[in-house]
Amino acid sequence: MSLRINDVVPDFTAQTDQGEIRFHDWIGDNWAILFSHPKDFTPICTTEFGATAQMAGDWAKYNTKVIGISVDGVEEHKGWKTDIEKVAGCKADFPIIADEDLKIAKAFDMLPADAYLPDGRTPADSATVRNVFIIGPDKKLKLIMVYPMNVGRNFNEVLRALIALQTATGEGVSIPVNWNPGDSVVIPGTLSDEDAKRKYGEVETVLPYLRKVKLPG
Repeated sequence: MSLRINDVVPDFTAQTDQGEIRFHDWIGDNWAILFSHPKDFTPICTTEFGATAQMAGDWAKYNTKVIGISVDGVEEHKGWKTDIEKVAGCKADFPIIADEDLKIAKAFDMLPADAYLPDGRTPADSATVRNVFIIGPDKKLKLIMVYPMNVGRNFNEVLRALIALQTATGEGVSIPVNWNPGDSVVIPGTLSDEDAKRKYGEVETVLPYLRKVKLPG
């Protein structure tokens, strides 16, 4: 079955380079970002893990835990961390899940059920394991981004999307095109004009069904 937005994400027990985790317990009351990779010691993935390490302060600011997953083993992950930290110029304190049996990649619908890793495999054998999953404290999937192997993920966009999701959830609003923190947000259509003004204050009516407001702070 495909994994869709607002589904509860699969729970699992797995080994990481930092020891065993139970995924839902590891998330706890935080938001979480699971970002997947087809193989250790690959150039684009190394730069992505490096960027993730550099943004540790951002993840902490927004109460978010990050965790990587690759279809290689724990020892490979530990060795790869050395390269990641060299590229990043800082520690990479997040765990990386070892998914050698592909169970997690398949549970998150990144690989077909009959997929396997052949002897002498290359990253192309698990190329579809190139996703970002943003998960809420309720353990429900909030957003999926899927990238090809030859295009690096934009983690500034991942952060922007995370803040947008948290703003929409926390404030009961919707997020318009090209939004950045501090920009106006969209008032849901379920609120009347009177209730919107009472709740949010000054309202900009662009169209009867498109009303914007600036949130404090």
